[in-house]
Amino acid sequence: QVRVMESGGGSAQAGGSLRLSCEVSGYTRRIRYYCFGWFRQTPGKEREAVAHIDNEGTTNYASSVKGRFTISQDNAKSKTTLYLQMDNLQPQDAATYYCAALYDMKCAGFPYHLPAPYKNWGQGTLITVSS
Repeated sequence: QVRVMESGGGSAQAGGSLRLSCEVSGYTRRIRYYCFGWFRQTPGKEREAVAHIDNEGTTNYASSVKGRFTISQDNAKSKTTLYLQMDNLQPQDAATYYCAALYDMKCAGFPYHLPAPYKNWGQGTLITVSS
């Protein structure tokens, strides 16, 4: 069973930085294609895409975070660790951040920016940003 677990949430001041990590593990077969991503959500609003990366290292960013956030990954034999480096944080970045994983498809093969297609989600990690 695939497991997705985020860590690294916390508080920062505006202009500061935080780094989120997400460990995706538990797959028992060779994975050729995948799309992993970060989403965020605030109370009363829909979950929105932040950044995505696929097995080829192709990345995509929401316009609101482009140039400030960087997604990266570290592949090991039976797990992948996903990172989200968040620089120049702004109060509007405060949210619960979720890590999501979809296997057997690259990000370009489906509407990767929508939450619905993703089969595996972490529990979320809260980010607060003070002005």
